[in-house]
Amino acid sequence: MTGASSGIGAATAQALAAAGATVAIAARRADRLAVLADKLRAGGTTVLAVELDVTDEEADRAAVRRVVQELGGLDILVNNAGLMLLGKIVGADTTDWTRMINTNVLGLMFLTHAALPHLLERKGHLIQMSSVAGRTARMGSGAYNASKWAVNAFSESLRQEVTERGVRVTLIEPGAVDTELRDHITDPAAKKVAVERAANMRTLTSEDIANAVVYAVSQPDHVAINEILVRPTDQQL
Repeated sequence: MTGASSGIGAATAQALAAAGATVAIAARRADRLAVLADKLRAGGTTVLAVELDVTDEEADRAAVRRVVQELGGLDILVNNAGLMLLGKIVGADTTDWTRMINTNVLGLMFLTHAALPHLLERKGHLIQMSSVAGRTARMGSGAYNASKWAVNAFSESLRQEVTERGVRVTLIEPGAVDTELRDHITDPAAKKVAVERAANMRTLTSEDIANAVVYAVSQPDHVAINEILVRPTDQQL
């Protein structure tokens, strides 16, 4: 589970633990990981916490090796680490684009590649955290849209490649969720729009998305839930 230090990642780790899973949690913020790990262990869950920047390909490979060595294998990978740096294309700070592509696309691809031999060996399950932004483009989120469309295309191509070998690939596509993603938007105008938009609807919670993950991975082996699109009832696009 990447991006496990807060939001959807932390909620999903807790939901999987509650369902009986042994959990490996990874993120850059080691202090937050430690707090989550202690909480999970207090509930009786076996936990491995790994400090990880998913944009570092060799670190991704090392993290997978450590999980397999210390926990005995890898059955489910949840690629959840991501950034949502909204803003218009004209006049954009393109360093935001680089950060998003490195994290949302390349980080996800690197970790997927590192995990695939183990998922193939155990006929495992790959969860790719995408977004409604991977299906619907909106003014003011072009680069973010591009990153999530890339996730969707990569994941569907991979699904076709591995499904007959028993590996299931699921895209989770949340709409507006009440997480700290909006807090990291660097463009003041874009941040204002995102905050106001969320304030005018009943947003999803991280637990709502965690429930979708648990639903997907708890299906029998012959059932593949390939996409789950979850929007707030109040959200139109």
